[in-house]
Amino acid sequence: MEPVLVTEPRLAEVLTELVQREPLFHRPELGTTRAHFEAMTAADFWEVDASGRCYSREYVLDALDERFREHYRDPWWTTGFHCRELAPELYLLTYTLTHGHRTTRRTSIWRHTVEGWKVLFHQGTLVTDER
Repeated sequence: MEPVLVTEPRLAEVLTELVQREPLFHRPELGTTRAHFEAMTAADFWEVDASGRCYSREYVLDALDERFREHYRDPWWTTGFHCRELAPELYLLTYTLTHGHRTTRRTSIWRHTVEGWKVLFHQGTLVTDER
């Protein structure tokens, strides 16, 4: 039923770089301050959470400020990364995240800029029927 997703060999380096940035907002080695998160998100970034609610960049940044105010323990693991080029310097990254007892399929759209990688969009969809 599920598609077989294979990243084109020419995108191997892009895939490696993006895997190091995901799961989005769960990599303390990339920084945990508002300034770090602002630097990694496009000005018009937005996301859709597992419930289907949409959130603005400002809302997400405020939530991240709250999350990282104190020590934040965040056990997770990822599988099934796939990268697809949508346009020059614009990439779709998909993967599965298991975070505690919850599994979600994740999608992020990333742009490679002169300033580095910027995420434009992110979505997490809850996996309710694992076959």
